[in-house]
Amino acid sequence: MKTHIPRKRFGQNFLQDQNVIADILNAVNPEADDIFVEIGPGLAALTRPLLERISHLHAVEIDRDIVAHLSERFSPERLTVYNVDALDFDFGALAEQIAPGKQIRLLGNLPYNISTPLLFHLASFSTVINDMHFMLQKEVVDRMVAEPSTPDFGRLSIMLQYRFVMDRVLDVPPAAFNPPPKVDSAVVRMIPWPTLPHIARDENLLEEVVQTAFAQRRKTLRNNLKGVACDAELEALGIDPGCRAENVSVALYVALANHLTTRAGQ
Repeated sequence: MKTHIPRKRFGQNFLQDQNVIADILNAVNPEADDIFVEIGPGLAALTRPLLERISHLHAVEIDRDIVAHLSERFSPERLTVYNVDALDFDFGALAEQIAPGKQIRLLGNLPYNISTPLLFHLASFSTVINDMHFMLQKEVVDRMVAEPSTPDFGRLSIMLQYRFVMDRVLDVPPAAFNPPPKVDSAVVRMIPWPTLPHIARDENLLEEVVQTAFAQRRKTLRNNLKGVACDAELEALGIDPGCRAENVSVALYVALANHLTTRAGQ
């Protein structure tokens, strides 16, 4: 394969630091019979060492030139590549096809330009996922693992923490990539809750409530949720109407959504 020029439209920044690669693989700790799906394998920085530890790998890659390169480099007995956009890919159907009754493990260096919608897409397949390890823009990871009442706590924090136990694994500097991105990166581990600690009766409504609450971050919940819930309803749930959206925990957002679901059914 001729030298691959990273494509800006695909958000390509290829990991090349061998120490970082080793740290990621150690954090993932693959077992020989694990069923892995790599998102955005790129030039195989993680693919190659991962295949030294597992028997077969599935990969999702949008760039046809990279797909051709991977097909030349690895046999179909070791690597299966799906030339599709990960945003459109049905990971649930793949899990059913390759590992019925089992769970899959995901990893990858996610394109920063689509990271948030891709995370929401992947969250919808949490029931078939054992764990996920992703390289992302550091500020996105900051938001994913943020605690309530901190500036980074927001819609992404709540909707992902609702489904996953989140853990920052390591920070990665721009020099670890080619070309170096203009931002710092970090690796995050996401493990689906074995049992959801707070169960929303209507998860779509939960998402709507959270989105409405954060519509204008600087305003109070009293203003943002006007017409959704009155002060007395919020107070009855233990929510201060005068606070801002980032001051409310995942548990309380679920309680609010469940209250609204019950109220609508009356």
